[in-house]
Amino acid sequence: MQNLAQGRAPETWRGRGILMLCHFTGMVDLVALPVWVGALVQHYQFSLEQAGITVTAFLAGAVAASLFTAPRFGRLPRTACVAGGYGIAALAFAGAAFTPDFGILALLHLVAGLAAGTALSVTHGTIGRSADPHRLFALAGTALGIGAVVFYAAVPPAIATHGGATLFKVLGGLMAVTALAALAFPRHAKAGHEHVVHGRLSRGAWWAIFGVTAMALNQALTFSMLDRIGIMRGFGQEAVNQLLVVVGLVNLLPAAIAGFLDKRLNPVRVALVAAPLQAVLAVTISLAAGYPQYALAASVYPAVLIFMHTFLFGLIARLDPSGRALASTPAMMMTGSAIGPALAGTVATHAGFGGLAALAVLVGACATLCFALVARQARTPAAAAA
Repeated sequence: MQNLAQGRAPETWRGRGILMLCHFTGMVDLVALPVWVGALVQHYQFSLEQAGITVTAFLAGAVAASLFTAPRFGRLPRTACVAGGYGIAALAFAGAAFTPDFGILALLHLVAGLAAGTALSVTHGTIGRSADPHRLFALAGTALGIGAVVFYAAVPPAIATHGGATLFKVLGGLMAVTALAALAFPRHAKAGHEHVVHGRLSRGAWWAIFGVTAMALNQALTFSMLDRIGIMRGFGQEAVNQLLVVVGLVNLLPAAIAGFLDKRLNPVRVALVAAPLQAVLAVTISLAAGYPQYALAASVYPAVLIFMHTFLFGLIARLDPSGRALASTPAMMMTGSAIGPALAGTVATHAGFGGLAALAVLVGACATLCFALVARQARTPAAAAA
């Protein structure tokens, strides 16, 4: 550990802790989606379409930033990108707390997404070049689960008491704390790992990326409407808030379990089970007439994506040791997430929650097909050699 060269994160708990915090902050949209959309509808009087478009502006900015950053990952100043990115996002959310205007809020969300997406891309690329990407991403996923419990327990009641601007103050504060922590962002590598071949991505890697993107879209379609589905079904805001706390508690488990099962399960088989299971849960949430079915499906819904993505993250890291593909993880996750809230709001407005269920089945079928093609590529001699 004495002779370190720039490029790979040091295997210290300080470095891991910073990466875990940066991961949670950048992926907070996965946690906050139902609260975010619900706050904009209830406290800002936005329509479902307007609320979806506002959140989509943040996610679209993150996607654009990731697509720009990922190919340049090896040449970027990492500390500046991460600390500066989260710092700018903090300022954008601080500004959002002081305006109710739809246009200004959408613009500030776009700026925050561009900044946070840059920081998250560098974070994921750095995790991808660690000694054990699957294990470190599992730790980061567990941190996301812990953060989700705290978020769901504290933020919805605070919003109910102090208004919708509370959400943006919380997000701005989280981004600011992470920016300060990122001033010590890990930027060194173990000796012997500095030189990584930058070749073209394999077809299997591309199909894996498309499959993760499709599952992220399904996640956003249903999860962004979770609060509204519960309220419009008559379950009550308090019951929905309690369910979100349960969701956070359940989300403590999948990444940790995935880390434990690293060498025991085939990542492609995990994905082939996860994609249709996610679609079934989405249909149950969208069409549930009673609270027990709705709550049971919702409580495990995000866990499916978290568990699957941990395995796919490790697989893609093996297919592309340069870290470029994993630096595009925000694009994989947030392309779907970016489209999801706006698309879900539009479909729910014009076709109801039944239309949302039908769309979830279609997207789930596409994700399953992508992972089937990954499995097919893995069976070819060329893929096995790679």
